[in-house]
Parts: sequence; C-alpha cells; structure tokens
Amino acid sequence: RELAELASCQEKQLPPLLFTEHHEAHAAAAYYPSPFDQAAVLCLDGVGEWACGSAWVGEGAELKSLWQLDFPHSLGLLYSAFTYYCGFKVNSGEYKLMGLAPYGRPIFADEIRSQLLDVKADGSFRLNQRFFNYASGLTMTAEPFHKLFGAPPRAPESPLEQRHMDLAASIQLVTEDLVLQLARSLQAETGLQNLCLAGGVALNCVANGRLLREGTFKQIWIQPAAGVWIQPAAG
Repeated sequence: RELAELASCQEKQLPPLLFTEHHEAHAAAAYYPSPFDQAAVLCLDGVGEWACGSAWVGEGAELKSLWQLDFPHSLGLLYSAFTYYCGFKVNSGEYKLMGLAPYGRPIFADEIRSQLLDVKADGSFRLNQRFFNYASGLTMTAEPFHKLFGAPPRAPESPLEQRHMDLAASIQLVTEDLVLQLARSLQAETGLQNLCLAGGVALNCVANGRLLREGTFKQIWIQPAAGVWIQPAAG
C-alpha cells in the first residue's frame, strides 16, 4: 500500500515484490554498494529470523553464503544485555555503552569469557543461557547475571558508578576480540583481502578501528545504515 502511494499508482500496477532473509539483505546491502568486485562479507547483529551472525563471499554479481551463527548465540544480544544491565535502552543505547567504555577498566572481561561464553578456535561461540532472559522472558538478563556482577540492573537515569564503566570496558574488549577472531577465521577461509561489514555490531566503530589497524584485511567497507525503512511523506 505504501509503495503504491509513493509511486502514485494502484497496488496491482506494482512489479512483483520479492522478500529475502534478514542476513542476506544485510550482506547484499554491504557488498553491492561497496567498491569491491570481490570481498568477504561478515554480518553481525542481534537476530534476524534465526541468524545472529553470518559470513558470505561476494564475487562480481554473485553473493554466496558460507556459514551462520543462530539464535540465541548472538554477539549483538550479548552486547545489548550489558546495555540493558547498565541502564541504557536496548537497540538504541548501545552507542552509550561504547562511549562509556574508555572511562573504565576491563576487569570483568575474564568473567565474561569464562562464565557467559564458550568460544571456539574459529571465533564461533555459544552463550550460557542461564545468565540471560531474552530467549524466554521479557528482560535481557537473568538473576545469575545479576549475582555474577554483584547488583541488579542499573535504573535508567540513575547515577553511573565506576563498576558500570568497568562493565562497559569489559564487554567492549570481549566484543572486539570476538570480531577480530571471526574476521581472522573468515580471511583464512576465503583468502580474500577485502571485507564488507554489516549489521548492528558492525556499527561498533571502536571494534572496526581495531580490525583495520591490525590488518586482518587490507581494505574494509562498512554498511552505515544497519536499519533503514521508508516513511512516506505526509499528504
């Protein structure tokens, strides 16, 4: 209906509408506008239908799927769990958590790695669901999470404490390490020198900067619009 309004035509006059999977759309939106004729593509976000992370190879007009990480084992949801726990709004306050990280020390990083994560050599991972509530409840974190880090979630707009800054620094470091590990595995698997990134996690510019500095790929192109929709003009 809205497309017909935008085109000033009847719905039956529209061409066929084709629907694609969430991560395929991410990969296409990253690869096709990029300056590369050949590139590896890494998509990392909260969750699409089931995929939370996926890898692709783009060559010419072709885009080939390599592998995917499925819900509930999501790097995006792990980061959002700490966003929630530190009192910020999920799916919009993650940039605040990233901005808070430089004020803290990553003193909880080892606990996150040992208690919340099971990371394999290639960077794939599983999250210990005992600490989370997003798969079956209405909040991001569960009581064992709160016990592990010594307090209930911070109330929004309440004073920030040093431990919130330390938690932000810790999950930021863990996130960077996982992104690097996945990127290195993808480079080793494909042998390609160009990388396209997409999804909400790909908007973590600190992780992206580290990925670029460490030279896993020679060139990186990042899809800047992780979530976009068209709003018809009024009238």
